[in-house]
Amino acid sequence: MKPIRRRLLFPLLALFTAFTVFACAGGGGTGSSSGAIKVGSKDFSEQFIIGEMYALVLENAGLTVERKLNLGGTPVAQAGLESGEIDLYPEYTGTALLTVLKLPAASDQQQVYQSVSSAYKEQFDLVWLDPSPMNNTQGLAMTQEGSDRFGVTTISEMAARANELTMIGPPEFEVREDGLRGLQTTYGDFQLKEYKAVDAGLRYKGLVDGEADVAVAFGTDGEISAFDLVLLEDDQQLFPPYQVAPVVRQDALDTHPEVAEALNALAPRLTDEVMRQLNYEVSGNQREPAEVAREFLAQEGLI
Repeated sequence: MKPIRRRLLFPLLALFTAFTVFACAGGGGTGSSSGAIKVGSKDFSEQFIIGEMYALVLENAGLTVERKLNLGGTPVAQAGLESGEIDLYPEYTGTALLTVLKLPAASDQQQVYQSVSSAYKEQFDLVWLDPSPMNNTQGLAMTQEGSDRFGVTTISEMAARANELTMIGPPEFEVREDGLRGLQTTYGDFQLKEYKAVDAGLRYKGLVDGEADVAVAFGTDGEISAFDLVLLEDDQQLFPPYQVAPVVRQDALDTHPEVAEALNALAPRLTDEVMRQLNYEVSGNQREPAEVAREFLAQEGLI
């Protein structure tokens, strides 16, 4: 009986495995078998918040949503869009320009948005909806006291006094062409008093504790508002804009055109100040991104 059982068992196992793989893959294409819109995000707090907002406003518009948040970095999210694993996710114009499209840096917001929008449509059949005013660009921050003491409000002024200043930031910023090396190329071959390489989560603690004078920052970091920090003006426009917008598969929009209206209604509400506050609710006050997103949308009358 054993050989007969094996001959029966193996085909059944193979059939079950194939069915399981197909079911997990959702059959490919846009949406799941239930017609859900699949909303993705990358793997950090701001993306969790915005991804959840997208999901909530779409559900409020009567759509069925499948959440696929915390996918990973840009390459994973982009591959998910191209394969149909997700239908949309929040992306940044600067990331699209430099990381996905490998195009030269540019500083004009409208120009960058138009460049990435046109290229995504042509190369991937993906649509950029309306961008938000928020700009999560890279930058440098100082405490108000430090800014006053050194007389520094712009990166040019910082470069002029660099030999007196200690900068704190992640290790990769010191060697990246769009990091410290880029600053030295654009703002003169200045030399810092010291660069303290730390885990990204320790940047602001080191700054406010007086271990450094300047911290590597991002424009929508919650700590900027929470600690009343001064974000130095990038007066030579080194860093490209990083406005956020939903990037959506064209076939998803064809099937559900209401997606554009719902997400475009949210776009103008996401300013630098709003995102700093929302981000700090998660990073500083340890609240859940979904709770923060729902509370904001309710306050804005969007759900």
